[in-house]
Amino acid sequence: MTWTNWVGNQSFSPAATAAPRDEEEVVRLVSSAARRGHHVRVAGAGHSFTPVVQSDGLLLDMNALRGVVGTDGAARRATALPATRIHDFYEPLWEAGLALRNQGDIDTQQIAGAVATGTHGSGVRHTSLSGAVRGVRLVTASGEVREIGEDQPHLLHAAQVSVGMLGVVTQLELEVTEAYRLREDVGLRAWDDVLDHWDQLVADHRHFGMFWLPTEESGALYNLDGHGARLQDQCYVKVYDEVGPDVADDDTVGHRVDRCYRIYPMVYDPNFHELEYFVALDRAPEALRAMRELMLRSLPDSIYPLEVRTVGPDEAYLSSQYQTPTVVISVSGTPGTDYWAYLRSVDALLADFDARVHWGKLHFLTRERLLDLYPRAEDFIAIRRELDPQGVFLNDHLRPLFE
Repeated sequence: MTWTNWVGNQSFSPAATAAPRDEEEVVRLVSSAARRGHHVRVAGAGHSFTPVVQSDGLLLDMNALRGVVGTDGAARRATALPATRIHDFYEPLWEAGLALRNQGDIDTQQIAGAVATGTHGSGVRHTSLSGAVRGVRLVTASGEVREIGEDQPHLLHAAQVSVGMLGVVTQLELEVTEAYRLREDVGLRAWDDVLDHWDQLVADHRHFGMFWLPTEESGALYNLDGHGARLQDQCYVKVYDEVGPDVADDDTVGHRVDRCYRIYPMVYDPNFHELEYFVALDRAPEALRAMRELMLRSLPDSIYPLEVRTVGPDEAYLSSQYQTPTVVISVSGTPGTDYWAYLRSVDALLADFDARVHWGKLHFLTRERLLDLYPRAEDFIAIRRELDPQGVFLNDHLRPLFE
């Protein structure tokens, strides 16, 4: 079989595939592959732009291990199987008076893959999905089932963002929050207006994000409707805030009020290939101005929006937000075109801002930069070697960084 990701920029044919029905079968498959010297990777929902899933050995399809299997309202915890889609959490949590603390705007990802790659939402008071992980069941290369919890912080912080290198996740426990509703405020603002009010926008809202639109055509690429207003050099700003029970639901476009999970997600067409880097929040305005100048000066043919969000700090060793709030800067290339010169220009610019990378998005990280930018990278590598000394869960994409 040939495996292909959702946007079609990653394809490969593994030597073997398997679809385990339970944890015991995962143990048997991994143990057998390791004894034979075969590598193992896990296929999620295919939403990464990088070859993180690629395997020359065994590729596991975990779709049979799906569903929210427990909620605890008092402890604010939810337990789920690895192939549970983000949108699978919505109703079971809401029925228990709970909700995800944060999420990305694509909700069709599998939770294990979203966590492993550091998938995030927006808002400096909230971590990524990975930062909400409080427990992991993990099948290691030896076939051992390890239960990692808050009483083993060094292992937990390694497992929170592992890019699939520590083993096969068979269950996750997430810290969630009380159910809440959101009010959205979506509209166009001038670039200078956004930058002049940057600190206020970041501090005052639960969620803040924006798309800077370099051309009139930019909005249509991400289904952003300007309702007849001029789009070129404008910012499509999205802010979401919690509301109380006295505020009625509202379906007015741009000013909706509803359950959090009905407001936050967006629908994207698979018409882009994305690079996403993270810069410390205190350098955000400087980095954003440099990015806009680069795109206007050197990349006049790039019509994809520049997407901007913020994310709160966490403790995961490979997290892009390790102990620092960040601004997220995302740029895209057009499928079927040679966009690498553009992406390398962005990489070179943001390297001057000590930018970390999104593990599921296109990037140019080297071993040297990994060790320089991620203070606990060597600790993660040591734990990876302890749990998987033969490198069963590595592939050609990850080996140069983590072997």
